[in-house]
Amino acid sequence: MKQFIVDAFTDKIFGGNPAGVCILKNFPSDKIMLSIAKENNLSETAFAVREKNFYKLRWFTPTTEIDFCGHATLATAFIIFTQIEKNSDSIEFETLRGKFTVTKNKNRIEMNFPAYEYKKIPVTAEMSDAIGEKVLEAYLSRDLLLVIESDDKVKNLQPNFELLKNLDGMIQAITAKSSDENFDCVSRIFAPKIKILEDPVTGSTHCLIAPIWSKKLQKNILRCYQASERGGNLICEVTGERVKISGEAVLFAKSELNILEV
Repeated sequence: MKQFIVDAFTDKIFGGNPAGVCILKNFPSDKIMLSIAKENNLSETAFAVREKNFYKLRWFTPTTEIDFCGHATLATAFIIFTQIEKNSDSIEFETLRGKFTVTKNKNRIEMNFPAYEYKKIPVTAEMSDAIGEKVLEAYLSRDLLLVIESDDKVKNLQPNFELLKNLDGMIQAITAKSSDENFDCVSRIFAPKIKILEDPVTGSTHCLIAPIWSKKLQKNILRCYQASERGGNLICEVTGERVKISGEAVLFAKSELNILEV
């Protein structure tokens, strides 16, 4: 079984968010896929199988299968475009969240995702205690998004992960307006509930971040920066109930897994 490691949402290795990618003729058992993801110990490993004119795509963390992952989708598309279907400029994926299309535009790969439905919820003392900063606004969807005062405070956060686990949402994202003219918003994203303390770059949660900042800033195209140690750049275009998220990717490694079951 071949496996690739791709750094997504970056143009250089050791940046962005690394994902494992396996392109297969058939899916192995869930146990095998979970074991591979656990062995990789990356935030996500993607498994894709080609059907007639699309790919079925699944994502696993080291602990569970999840229904949506942006950076591992970007990584999978990058491998298909560069290693398998070099003359293609469009891929359709079928996932637990439905079908969506990924396209290639020069060095960037653009993913067309459904925007998250969300609701504004009351700010609580528990939120501020968990992140160590005053929370100004809170929004809940699959993930929890907390808006704070400044991007400097986002970059310098030292959250209490045990307290984060008690908050709503599978993932907790902290965001602020950017003071850098090159970006519109800055975020950091934590997922201690699924044993990922901090995710380097998170495409899926930008399906929540982008619609909120689009409304707040009154603009459809947003330049987003995720301020993890590795860092990552995302271009997000909000079009009604969809979010187009684009970024670059680079190949870090390719290997042959010593696994008999396929």
